[in-house]
Amino acid sequence: MKKMKHYVAFALALCASVGAIAQTQTLFDDGWQFTREGKTVTVNLPHDWDIYEAPNPATGATGTGGGWYPGGKGEYRKTFKTPDADVVKLYFEGVYQKAEVFVNGQKAGQHAYGYTPFTVDITPYLNKASNLNEVVVNVNNSEQPNCRWYSGSGIYRHVWLQTKRKQYIDEWSVSVATPDIHTVNIKAEVVMADGSRKPIEKTLHVEQPHLWSPGDPYLYTTTIEAEGDVLPVTYGIRTIEYSAEKGFVLNGKPILINGACVHHDDGVLGAMAFDAAEIRKVKLMKEAGFNLIRTSHNPTTRAFLDACDSIGMLVIDEAFDGWRTQKTTYDYSTLIDSCYREDIQTMVKRDRNHPGVICWSIGNEVIERKDIRVITTARQLKQAILEEDQTRPVTEALCSWDSDWEIYDPHAEVLDVVGYNYMIHKHATDHQRDPRRVMWQTESFPRDAFKNWALTHDHPYIVGDIVWTGLDYLGESGIGRYYYEGERPGEHYVDGGQPDWHGAYCGDVDITGWRKPISHYRETLWKESQDLYMAVREPDDYQGKIKETAWSVWPTWESWNWIGWEGKPVEVEVYTKAPEVKLYLNDKLVDRKTVNRETAFKAVFQVPYEAGTLRAEAGGKSVTLTTAGAPARLRLTPDRRVITADGQDLAYVTIEVVDSKGNVCPDAAIPCEAIVKGQGSILAFASADLKDREAYTSPKVTTWKGRALLVVRSTQKIGRAQVSIKSSLPTASLTIQTTKSIK
Repeated sequence: MKKMKHYVAFALALCASVGAIAQTQTLFDDGWQFTREGKTVTVNLPHDWDIYEAPNPATGATGTGGGWYPGGKGEYRKTFKTPDADVVKLYFEGVYQKAEVFVNGQKAGQHAYGYTPFTVDITPYLNKASNLNEVVVNVNNSEQPNCRWYSGSGIYRHVWLQTKRKQYIDEWSVSVATPDIHTVNIKAEVVMADGSRKPIEKTLHVEQPHLWSPGDPYLYTTTIEAEGDVLPVTYGIRTIEYSAEKGFVLNGKPILINGACVHHDDGVLGAMAFDAAEIRKVKLMKEAGFNLIRTSHNPTTRAFLDACDSIGMLVIDEAFDGWRTQKTTYDYSTLIDSCYREDIQTMVKRDRNHPGVICWSIGNEVIERKDIRVITTARQLKQAILEEDQTRPVTEALCSWDSDWEIYDPHAEVLDVVGYNYMIHKHATDHQRDPRRVMWQTESFPRDAFKNWALTHDHPYIVGDIVWTGLDYLGESGIGRYYYEGERPGEHYVDGGQPDWHGAYCGDVDITGWRKPISHYRETLWKESQDLYMAVREPDDYQGKIKETAWSVWPTWESWNWIGWEGKPVEVEVYTKAPEVKLYLNDKLVDRKTVNRETAFKAVFQVPYEAGTLRAEAGGKSVTLTTAGAPARLRLTPDRRVITADGQDLAYVTIEVVDSKGNVCPDAAIPCEAIVKGQGSILAFASADLKDREAYTSPKVTTWKGRALLVVRSTQKIGRAQVSIKSSLPTASLTIQTTKSIK
């Protein structure tokens, strides 16, 4: 029987910035001089120069995969005073890509892979006499294409200035484990003045452990001390077990995994990885009912994993999209032999102390899967992980684009949990051949939500389904789209791509954060409560003959506005686990339907369209859709505030076009212009329309389906920003409290 059980306490170790503690870590984001194509501007990090451009199929070097953005080369330059410390380092959370770091004219370090962090020891290059230094970071993202999705360009994650004494605790050496849930064993290493390493250890007894889980993400804190240095450690205690007989077991209880693949971009912000944006991304997935995120197909950010720990989200932490055979001309196949161990072990050492991370993934749909040498590569990558962490299973997303699935059994044997991309229909015969195999579908089509829920529900050896994707994203232009007859046909990957598109529409949640009906349906399947949701399928031929693609679902909306369709049938869908649904139109009973597993927990009604109010009732609850009148005004709704470790506050403001009664006008396309005054600036203003050609950072946008999203960045430690949205409707205004805590 293939089985693994771990009792593990996981921790995340961060450098401290308290005066009494030897190590300090200071945000190094502000005041960079950025030069590209002969033009120099002042920027504050995180920064992605691509997102300031409009997607352009005629000139976008990143192509259809990258969303038609420019890529290219850029230079970042900053001056700083020499810190009073024995050791000084610059810690880069992520630079895309091929970064070279110079300090006072001397090359101090370099790093190729754009998704892993790296540290540069700049101590030998500092000016002790003049006390003034200059750091230059050259970024080369000109070799295109090098990615199958939007990568962004530049120093898109945070930079930190680290200062240490001659002897200090290496924060990435910290590991926390427990032989049982009552014993916490913390190990680390002290870097000595001569460069040697001294192991240290601390053991704690926990009498009544409060276990970490998605429903109760409880975290402990402590410190470790050695040689005059102190590091804070935050940890969560939980157990994991997985087997073909029991499935996935967390803290002794079986749990079904309802997962989402999520790319690294933050939608309208491009690749700029602000902590607030990363936290919001996890919250959106949590609110959509997911309990796991797969970081497809690269390591994510510290802030993202911190959010998963504190909010309660399981994670498959993925290293690479491909290996030695290229998918794009300049992808990781050009780097793997020189730096795969460094990259994958960097991911593991940074992330092994996050309780949310339950599995490592070594790859995705590798092209060389029919070459027997692929098994050697898989073993090498797994071994590199096991050298740094043996407390989690290792997976990989396997696929087949022909009838040769069964030949991959030796490859699957390398893995602790086998990932199936769109291949879970092979589960029964695979289980017969290998009854010990533990499976999860690491990618699935959105429209197969019910089928994949049922498979996971019915077969313990299938521990979960992970849809492609949780969120709409930039790049891979046109995947998930629906289109009308007469538009460019075919999938996103046809020759020439889909130049009308610059993003992927396959997410359960769009890039503004609005949950599509498929999101509510998926949540209904995986929850036991009798929630109620209603949406309407766009009538075929209402705007044209509708064509679907493989990753699409039928266009379905929270709308009862179908002007010109009076008397013609409209299909209404109601999602619930209540046993019966009643549907009313203008207070007249249309029909009642039984709902159960046989109906896929969905009641479908054919209703002749008539303006007014549609009401569904089930399980003592009701929901309505009302025909909206003419657009009357804009409604501005700010999101909930979050506290961020980077001290860089963002305010997300949803803009809705509403009628005189406050109903959203679901087809309103209103040109708008945003004006922000006071202690804030516009970071992005956009709709969810992935065919819009306006740059995301522009102050102008046209609402799509009656909605848009404004993101405001704080510019002062404490202050207020006044937001005004001008359009053909009355100007709408809002005041936002801003904070920017300097760390």
